[in-house]
Amino acid sequence: MAAARSRVVVRPPNWLGDAVMALPALSAVRAHFADAHLTIAAVPAVAAIFREDTDAAPDDVVDLPASKRETVRVLAAGRFDVGLLLPNSWRSAWQFRRAGIAQRWGFGASGRGLLLTQSVRRPRGVRHQADYYRHLVRALGLAGNAERAPRLAATPASLAEADRLLASWQGSAPLVGFAPGAAYGQAKQWHPERVAQVAVRLIREAGSTCVLVGAGHDRDAGRAIESWFRANAPEAAGRVLNLIGRTSLRALVGVVARMDAVVANDSGAMHLAAALGKPVVAVFGPTDERVTRPIGDHHVLTASVFCRPCMLRDCPIDHRCMKRISVDDVYAAVSDVLARKAGR
Repeated sequence: MAAARSRVVVRPPNWLGDAVMALPALSAVRAHFADAHLTIAAVPAVAAIFREDTDAAPDDVVDLPASKRETVRVLAAGRFDVGLLLPNSWRSAWQFRRAGIAQRWGFGASGRGLLLTQSVRRPRGVRHQADYYRHLVRALGLAGNAERAPRLAATPASLAEADRLLASWQGSAPLVGFAPGAAYGQAKQWHPERVAQVAVRLIREAGSTCVLVGAGHDRDAGRAIESWFRANAPEAAGRVLNLIGRTSLRALVGVVARMDAVVANDSGAMHLAAALGKPVVAVFGPTDERVTRPIGDHHVLTASVFCRPCMLRDCPIDHRCMKRISVDDVYAAVSDVLARKAGR
């Protein structure tokens, strides 16, 4: 296998958390193709991540259009020699082939083996998602820097956008972020009322300012938290800033980069915070922390119940995996993070 090609394109995963977990593998791709022109072609929901400072260091980032035909046209216009697919879909491999990309590499999943010129068998057993992508690049001979943890740093433009949103909120008080939503389903969400109870204790006992972050589909969780504050702690409501659905991905990166700690469900925001080097208190319910836990030294909270991890979007019984994680559990973990920071 040649060490360098003139033009290389990588299709990263389509979900934010997976895209972040793929960064170590993409770092290995960059190291292997050090002299090539590397393009990352991603769906708009994650493309902005690769315009920040990461070890993937692409030369170009392309937002893929929603239209299948337009996607093929955009890829064909790149005149790529090598294409690496991290998604497992048949369609993504078919688009690479239709775009005339001569070398097409990826996992031989979804019956697409004949569409790939180099196919890797998917690994068996339970492994972290970052190791799943590492396995792919190693099997392709692109070992490079794959052992690194995901690393992300906000660009000055992202920090400036965040500072405009936080202009009246920054100061000496600890800034604690809460990501109360989750794209996978409601079963992954710790109850918004409990999020609010942790936030009010941090405001009253630690003098913190609390910022809610998330995508548009997380707005209901944000509204529930605001409603709890209005009904139970109106004097503290002014110390909660709800940015859910109000930030671009670039601004979200900048806002999280300004935080002292982040409380999150198993979500893209959780992985984003970890890659930015922020201490995370991660609340896991139906999903498997062995596969998607934040990488690094973080608090990962779970409840020991017979039915987890079930991987269901909605709980068919009483949501005990989340209900048995208490407000005290989460508050103690955040307090430990803030105490460590103050000690430094």
